[in-house]
Amino acid sequence: MHIRNLTACITAFCLATAGPLLAQEEKDEGQLLVEDFLQNIVTISGRFEQQLLDADNNVVEESSGTLNIRRPGQFRWSYFDPYQQILVADGLNMWSYDVDLEQVTVKAQGEALSSTPALLLGGSSDVLDDFDYIGSVTERGTVWVRLRPKNTDNGFNKVELGFTGGKLTRMLFGDNLEQTTLIALFDVAFNEPIDERKFAFVPPAGVDVVGQPATESPPADH
Repeated sequence: MHIRNLTACITAFCLATAGPLLAQEEKDEGQLLVEDFLQNIVTISGRFEQQLLDADNNVVEESSGTLNIRRPGQFRWSYFDPYQQILVADGLNMWSYDVDLEQVTVKAQGEALSSTPALLLGGSSDVLDDFDYIGSVTERGTVWVRLRPKNTDNGFNKVELGFTGGKLTRMLFGDNLEQTTLIALFDVAFNEPIDERKFAFVPPAGVDVVGQPATESPPADH
């Protein structure tokens, strides 16, 4: 599993952990669903199944695993099938552990996410200024909320969140290579306690570690 795909999986959840949408005088169903979700959800955990489609909608790759997210800025994505890889953001560093390669890559979290929509995991109130709200549409009982990054230099050109029965159940996002990632969520729990250890990572003994972890957060800009 490439790091790009791992980061892509997080992309849709970036929206789920950020601040409120841009204020508008009249809000449609999609905006209300997203705003309610963003304002009231602190933790998310469950299972996911992911498909990567090419420009002709052929399945290029399928994967599955578990996810845990805690706002602001902590998450753990664990891929179990077809191979094992773990991505952990602890609020200071982002760790990527490729089990088969026995290799861990670590970067300061701000640096690692600075060029991707995953920066939205920081949860600052103005992050969604970087997205245009396109609208929403209901298909087969799921309300799809559509957004478009204003800057597509990071490789992504659309993000869609699907709500069924008022709950986030599907995600879709496209990249500049005309690939589409689809994610389906199962057994999802919202606002349930998550063990602190889920957001901590210690490299296993004997694995190669690439990069140097940050030991403290950089000073805030004034």
